[in-house]
Amino acid sequence: MDFKEGVILHIDKPYAMSSFGALAHIRYLLTKRMGYKVKVGHAGTLDPLATGVLMLCTGKKTKLIETLQAKDKEYVATLQLGANTASHDMEHPVDETFPTDHVTREKVEAVLNRFVGDVEQIPPVYSAVCVNGKRAYQLSRKGRDFEIKAKTVHIEELELLHFDPELMQMSIRVRCGKGTYIRSLARDIGDQLACGAFLTSLCRTRVGEVRVEDCITLEAFPEWLDSQHITG
Repeated sequence: MDFKEGVILHIDKPYAMSSFGALAHIRYLLTKRMGYKVKVGHAGTLDPLATGVLMLCTGKKTKLIETLQAKDKEYVATLQLGANTASHDMEHPVDETFPTDHVTREKVEAVLNRFVGDVEQIPPVYSAVCVNGKRAYQLSRKGRDFEIKAKTVHIEELELLHFDPELMQMSIRVRCGKGTYIRSLARDIGDQLACGAFLTSLCRTRVGEVRVEDCITLEAFPEWLDSQHITG
C-alpha cells in the first residue's frame, strides 16, 4: 500500500462530524504513521448530521475524485412531517408547524413518484454551495439575503420504506446522481404534501459499488492501518 501513489479509503463517517473533520483526522493518522504530510481529498461531502460512505483519496489517486463523485449514490433517510427547520434537518430548531390530518400513506407514495427522474432542485441555504464566491452556509449564518439558483438533478429510485401515521414519520430509500441534496428533497416532499418536512436521520448507504458495510469506522482505522503492508 503506497499512499503517495494513491489509495482510495472508504470511511463510515460518524454522526455530528463534518466530512472535512473526518478527512483531517484520517490525514493526521496517516501523516503520523508515514512521517510526511499525506495528501488527502474527499469525493463528495456529507452533512455533519449524516453518516455513511465517505470516499477519501490519497496521493496521486486524488486525480480520480471527479470520477468518483460522478458515481451513483444511495441514501436511507427518515423524515418528520408537519414541521420545517431552516436547514431542513435537526441542525436548526423547528420554526414552522403545519397540520397533517390530510396526510395518508397513499398520498405520500403518490408524491414520491413525482420526484423520480430529472427534477429541479434548489440546494439548502445552509450548504456548501458557492454564491458569489462565498459558501451559502457562511452567508446564512451572517444573516445575509441571497438567492440560490435551481439545478437539475437525477433521482433514479425513490422508495417508501416505512410510514408511521401516528408519529407522522417516514423512511425512504433514494438512489440518485451527483449533486442531489436529500435535505432539499425532504423539504420539497413536505411542500408537495402541504405539511412541511425535515430530516431526522440520513445515511449514505452506497457510492458506486461500495456499501457502508464495506467501510472502515474512524475508531477502527488505527488498527486497520497497523495491519496494512505499507510501501510508501
